[in-house]
Amino acid sequence: MAISALGVGSGLDLNGLLDQLRSAERQKLQPIVEQRTQEQAKISAYGRLQTGLDKFQDAVSKLNDASFYQSMTSEVSGDGVNAIAGEDAVAGRYEVSVTQVAKTGSLASQGVANSSDPLVGAGGDTLTLSFEGKADVDIALEEGWSLDQVRDAINADPDAGVSASIINDGSANGYRLVLNSTESGFDAGIKNMTFGNTALAEDATTHQAGQNASLEINGIAITSASNTVEGAIQGITLELDASAEGKTATVVIEQDSEALKEAVQEFVTAYNEMKSTVGRMTAVTGDVETAGELVGDRTVRTIQSRLSGDLGDMVAGGDIELFSQMGISLTPKGRLEIDEAKLDEVIATNPQGLADFFAGDSEEAGMAGRLEATLDQVLDSEGILKRSIDSSEGRVERLEERFERTELRIEGTVERYRKQFAQLDAMMARMNSTSAYLGQQFDMLSAQLASNK
Repeated sequence: MAISALGVGSGLDLNGLLDQLRSAERQKLQPIVEQRTQEQAKISAYGRLQTGLDKFQDAVSKLNDASFYQSMTSEVSGDGVNAIAGEDAVAGRYEVSVTQVAKTGSLASQGVANSSDPLVGAGGDTLTLSFEGKADVDIALEEGWSLDQVRDAINADPDAGVSASIINDGSANGYRLVLNSTESGFDAGIKNMTFGNTALAEDATTHQAGQNASLEINGIAITSASNTVEGAIQGITLELDASAEGKTATVVIEQDSEALKEAVQEFVTAYNEMKSTVGRMTAVTGDVETAGELVGDRTVRTIQSRLSGDLGDMVAGGDIELFSQMGISLTPKGRLEIDEAKLDEVIATNPQGLADFFAGDSEEAGMAGRLEATLDQVLDSEGILKRSIDSSEGRVERLEERFERTELRIEGTVERYRKQFAQLDAMMARMNSTSAYLGQQFDMLSAQLASNK
């Protein structure tokens, strides 16, 4: 007797029983799922730890640059002058008096009736541009070219030294070719434009000579072809605008104390943020669900131990040997804390001592160099943190393979139960059928016996 569905032959809830057996078997997967979840949480935690350490390393690297402690800042009092301090700048105070600013030269041609009418005669022509202090430039013009085409030819020549445009002054012959020097200063100023075979000539009355900037710095006369004045003050670039003409500005160059203080603050902040991240990851709460992902983790303990050792050791040989001497202390919770007043005093009075403490006389000598070496080892592609991440990722892969194998075994077991239940169902169906047949036979026999009496 064929049974199309479990329980039809026997009348038993074999499907429900099979579902219960499947659920019981799948409980074997739960430990694997929990272990995989824990390892994935560790990988995520390692990633957050790496982010915190990267940020701390950036702050450390900044303090390990000896040139950083020599950086200068500029402050300008007055209008029209801006000062930019470079690496070679030294502290000083400068009075900058500007007589005139640098300007470009310009020159216009006589006017013509239409900018598109042919101007260049038969055989073409050569336009010669003459300057106040540099060699002439020749521009080849072709026969029949208009004012528009002459303009375009000038602008297409990278060595022309001028930019060309057309202005209409509104008169009958109002279209003029206007040339402006591409560089400021007297020598670069356009002086003449000369045509040989073109119905066009310069208008000398429109000529404006290029002009050098003229200024005094602490009473010393300075001339510059550009309004960007470099080299007049060591390591300083002065930028003049039109409003500077006839005015005096005061430029003060001093050590960039604010940048140094910010760098130290960034160092402390990055370390504290990293410690806070570690604190959350290693928190012991007594509850598995709320405890940190890296409770008791050997990698974290090793990293913390190395960094704490570096921070606690002295930097011998300089005026400052300990963090406490610059106003930085370690709190009971393992965080760094700044006494800003003391740090300001050290920056103002002993910046070299601060440089010696953090940067030393080589990349590895100072506190920052020591920390950077440790962080390099930790964050290296083959460092302790990467090895821990790789290890956890390997365990996740193995757990996933184990999950798949276990799931296959469970499905095999459930299928075996299904076949056994199907056999049971068929057997029960046959037994029920036999029982019914025998019952009918007994009933018929009883009826015969009763009729024979």
